[in-house]
Amino acid sequence: MPINPDIAIGADLGDRTFSWNSSDVLLYHLGIGAGSRPGDNLDPKALRYTLDDENLQVLPSFGIVAPSFHETNPPSLDLPGCDINLAQVVHGAQEITVNGPLPTSGTATLSTKISDVWDKGKAAVIWQEGVATDDAGNELWTVRSSIFVKGEGGWGGNRGDATAVEIPERKPDADTTYDVTPQQAMLYRLCGDRNPLHADPAFAQGAGFPAPILHGLCSYGIVLRTVTDELLGGDASRVKGFSARFAGVVFPGETIRVQAWNEGEKIVVSATIASSREERNGAPVLADCVVTPA
Repeated sequence: MPINPDIAIGADLGDRTFSWNSSDVLLYHLGIGAGSRPGDNLDPKALRYTLDDENLQVLPSFGIVAPSFHETNPPSLDLPGCDINLAQVVHGAQEITVNGPLPTSGTATLSTKISDVWDKGKAAVIWQEGVATDDAGNELWTVRSSIFVKGEGGWGGNRGDATAVEIPERKPDADTTYDVTPQQAMLYRLCGDRNPLHADPAFAQGAGFPAPILHGLCSYGIVLRTVTDELLGGDASRVKGFSARFAGVVFPGETIRVQAWNEGEKIVVSATIASSREERNGAPVLADCVVTPA
């Protein structure tokens, strides 16, 4: 059996110590579209993402990519009890919770384990959880993520449980769009994810896509930055957490529509494709999407 949950669940994936600096933060912000609008080079709020001065802030989603930011190889799938390959895998869901504003430079250690494996019949979902701590042992952030493995499953295991996030039945408090640039996936891959699915047309076609797709975590960062700017005054320190399920693909050159409803203790978000093509207009990007204010 390619996936053995008895071996996988609870498996310790080890510790990874890593460092980052302001240049990494700036590149990440540029990769998720910060500073891309006309006038952003003169806007103090926009410059908080793109100018390395005393006002530079760190969007919390940076914590997800920081451990692997300097890697130049495709992501490893060497997981205990899981014999899978990269062409089978898409990102399923992602969560991050921070314990305070992330520093613009630092060193941390991420401790990760496989927390669960779900059997979806024609696919499997593998969940990982990690905690990042500084040199003094202080917890900086926690992450939880899943990968969706096509062609696996069917062993009669736990199908998992998930609660859908309901979209409020009222006008959104924010409704805006972001135009994904044609080269955005090429830029974002410099943030440590060299999966050829996002760059190589032949690989993408072999994985069942007509062309390379945008990284799910790039869409994730775009949406979080947009909500932060629209409803939290552009202040990244006002974000406590962000969770979302990757519900569809984005092709470079498309437009992401972001709608958000401020419900007080949480901000409910919808992210879809805005397109003149009927078959793509309204296609989902993120689902079950919630920003938790600090």
